[in-house]
Amino acid sequence: MVNQEMSRRTLLKGGGAAVAGLTAVQVAGPAQAFPGHPGDEVIPWLDQPAPNPVPQIVPRQLVWEQLDSWLTPADEFFIVSHYGTPPVDKASHPLDIAGLVRRPQSLTLADLKARPRREVTFTLECSGNTGLPFLIGAVGNARWAGTPLAPLLERAGILEEGIEVVFWGADSGAVTIRDNSGIIAEGLSGDGVDDGAGALDLTITEQFARSMSVEDALNPDNLLCYEMNGAPLPEEHGSPLRLIAPGWYGVANVKWLTRIEVVDQRYAGRFMARDYVTIREEMRDGDTVWTFATVRHDRLKSAPAKVTRRHGRYTIMGAAWGAPIAEVEVQIDGGPWITATLDDHPPRKRRSRARSEFAWRFWTLHWGKPAAGDHTITSRAFDVDGNLQPAPDDPQLARKVTFWESNGQITRRVRIPTGG
Repeated sequence: MVNQEMSRRTLLKGGGAAVAGLTAVQVAGPAQAFPGHPGDEVIPWLDQPAPNPVPQIVPRQLVWEQLDSWLTPADEFFIVSHYGTPPVDKASHPLDIAGLVRRPQSLTLADLKARPRREVTFTLECSGNTGLPFLIGAVGNARWAGTPLAPLLERAGILEEGIEVVFWGADSGAVTIRDNSGIIAEGLSGDGVDDGAGALDLTITEQFARSMSVEDALNPDNLLCYEMNGAPLPEEHGSPLRLIAPGWYGVANVKWLTRIEVVDQRYAGRFMARDYVTIREEMRDGDTVWTFATVRHDRLKSAPAKVTRRHGRYTIMGAAWGAPIAEVEVQIDGGPWITATLDDHPPRKRRSRARSEFAWRFWTLHWGKPAAGDHTITSRAFDVDGNLQPAPDDPQLARKVTFWESNGQITRRVRIPTGG
């Protein structure tokens, strides 16, 4: 089915509230819930990812052909860790709420567990996912549980001059701020000359931290999380405590959380002002202007997950996330866009208390008996507001020179064997 974009947007805008309501009542189901049949044969993709050059930072990611559950098991969930896993004493690990607050607090894990508990099913994605040739599986879906953050901030009493909330992790590492920079030399000597001795290098030990505005921090969806998929939060995923900020890219979901600090200025640490910054070229009145934006909220996205064969017939399966999903379309070999079936996962008959409007949705397309040979498969998602996952040549993506927030339509290649 080939759709007209304007009519689609009008339709989805008009029905967005109804669709959003349907999405909001979907709740977490069993990890086994997945379209297809256990005996299906998986046809491997031809375009496998490049070798991982940084296993110390990305030791694990999703293998799409192995995706077989709506909830991603903790031991299969992707890991991105810039400074490694820090040693944390779970028994005595306190969480401090400090800075520009009337009533500073120090809370143990037991204190937090004694507070009201809430669950949310949230598809967490690294903002660098699919932006680098080796990083195509930095995404996973889990049921996170903890206590809401907002009531604790409100109890602490944020002072009027507080505008930003900084979340500090226990992990840290050495960072070189300047490397024989003439800028520092000019400030020190006034002549901008470096003596070449390396004396102007500035290396510090920086603690991982990310921030958000006070308004964003008070969002009722944010959790101080201590459970993952019904079990204690694993060490590699931030035990004993991490921030879960549904709707934000993974970097904002700080692991090994130790301190929450309210400050009166924008935080500009490494992972806010230098790394995880999207740089984009724009033309304004004939002049080139470079823009810089901190990575923040998820972007609408979908991906073909795998092609399976059963009794000589083929099915394409995939996932869509980043916003409440209204529709997914699939294009084969550059042909017309075909509407896929959105699977009702988790099954409505198996309800739980976990809200899941932030979870991915699986989709399927019955391909039938395609011709033998190589084929391309592309997917694109629409959210309930009518927004479309962009094509790779969309200006917003084409002008981007960093690999963060790469949510363009994904094309995979598969080979159908002769004889089906």
